Amino acid sequence: MQEMQTDVVIIGAGTAGLNARRAVERAGRRWVLVEAGPYGTTCARVGCMPSKLLIAAADAAHGIHEARQFGIHVAPDQVHVDGREVLARVRRERDRFAGFVVESTEALDRHLRVQGHARFVDARTIQVGDHTRIHTHTTVLATGSSPWIPGAYAQLGDAGCTSDAVFNDWEDLPASVAVMGTGIIGLELGQALHQLGVHVRFFDLAPDFVFAQDPEVQEKMKLVWGDSFSMHLGCTTLDAQPAEGGARVTWKSPEGEGTEIFEKVLVATGRRPNLSRLDLDKLGVQPNNGVWPIDPDTLQLGDLPIFVAGDATNIRPLLHEASDEGQLAGSNAASYPGVSLIERRTRMAVAFTTPQFASVGTPVAELDGRCVATAEVSYDDQGRSRVHGVNTGLVRLWGDVNNRRLMGAEMFGPRMEHMAHTLAWAIQARQTVDELLKMPFYHPVFEEGLRTGLRALQKAIKEVCARNTCGEVITPGN
Repeated sequence: MQEMQTDVVIIGAGTAGLNARRAVERAGRRWVLVEAGPYGTTCARVGCMPSKLLIAAADAAHGIHEARQFGIHVAPDQVHVDGREVLARVRRERDRFAGFVVESTEALDRHLRVQGHARFVDARTIQVGDHTRIHTHTTVLATGSSPWIPGAYAQLGDAGCTSDAVFNDWEDLPASVAVMGTGIIGLELGQALHQLGVHVRFFDLAPDFVFAQDPEVQEKMKLVWGDSFSMHLGCTTLDAQPAEGGARVTWKSPEGEGTEIFEKVLVATGRRPNLSRLDLDKLGVQPNNGVWPIDPDTLQLGDLPIFVAGDATNIRPLLHEASDEGQLAGSNAASYPGVSLIERRTRMAVAFTTPQFASVGTPVAELDGRCVATAEVSYDDQGRSRVHGVNTGLVRLWGDVNNRRLMGAEMFGPRMEHMAHTLAWAIQARQTVDELLKMPFYHPVFEEGLRTGLRALQKAIKEVCARNTCGEVITPGN
């Protein structure tokens, strides 16, 4: 049994873990990096990068089919999607992205990298496999997350799969897929498969898309996606059983009921933090309804000398957040018992769907009790969007009446990944709506739609001030 002594053990060599290691090293502390699986981040291996590669192929196919609106006609029998070639490129480019991370990790001192499954013996002792015991002052848990498979789908065998399997196991595109879950992962992959010619149906027990909170945006998404895809939300009956040729799915929803056999069932019901196999119960901590006692400001686990970062926290499971959390967790682990508070960037999330969805700033659920004005702009007839034949969408904005600052937005429409950055930067810079309207807007661009929305928000703020109705949320015209 190898015995090691260090200042900080970092469990997990993904985005959060590698940034934690850098922070520990900058603080002049000793570190040991432990990883149970292959090197490379979730993003590069089975997350954002391979999914965008699949979406890029889907966008190309979608563009061919939509070309007829511009007077460009391609006969259906002349369009052939080679699923094997599509997935081969996804894996090839994915391996290239992941390879950069692997190379940089393997360049670290090999004596400070330990491979194997880690578990706690006590708060300052960690066992790795049956070969190494590490004595440490503090620990950073950056173990990431894994797809969650409800028991109802666990018996589907080869017919059942998660997003990991799409990028690791699929050699060819299936003929049909039932997507269980309409979160961002399910919608991104399901829509991409649909545009690549796969027969896809979406199912969810929830009546709404869980990543959006604004009711007007919700209704717009249901209308648009309900017309474009086979979408079954609010299912009261949903069951999948093994069957010849794949899996038999039976459902009942407000849209109707039916039974159909699908070659694959993509289970996209969410992800869970990889914390359950670390023997944390020995330290007196357990999750409460799936939520671990992690301080969102310091990332400390309970009152232990342990800090958690990245997807393992399930606080903001996004790559740029994991990077920031890793730096703070590493810094706090190095300086423990002295700890600092995290300085969060403005919240921003993007779904690379068709159309895209993005949210920035303060969520709708946190507006209660604030003096807020709201406004909206439709992208159904926005100039540049109409030029490209992608004129569908709705943007909702809200601002603080007292200081006139932009607070947040939910956006559904074309190029929203770029609009989200523009607004997130403005919110983080604490800009007012008036200041934003003094910024240049070129013509004709998609951002002109934002200017229309900001003008409506400016008007709404003036209406609230004139009526002296602080404490209510108001939309122009109400």
